[in-house]
Amino acid sequence: MNLYVGNLAYAVTEDELRAAFAEHGEVESVNIITDRYTGQSKGFGFVEMPSNSEADKAIKALNGASLQGRPIKVNQAKPRNNTRSFRGPRY
Repeated sequence: MNLYVGNLAYAVTEDELRAAFAEHGEVESVNIITDRYTGQSKGFGFVEMPSNSEADKAIKALNGASLQGRPIKVNQAKPRNNTRSFRGPRY
């Protein structure tokens, strides 16, 4: 199951996020979304857990839990919509 993790402190690393979720089951992958120009975290990321039951336990345990002083938001990620709106050229 793919999980969305929001309200992350900018200093949280993928290793720290993996360790927090690994306490509740096997973690397949962790991806913190970063700004493409500055490389700074955007404050959210995704955690992939192969077992749905372990992912549900992680959601219940970590949603609202404090990570580096901030209460994180954890829920099941919604599928990405591949249609992009066209805003026209940037002049």
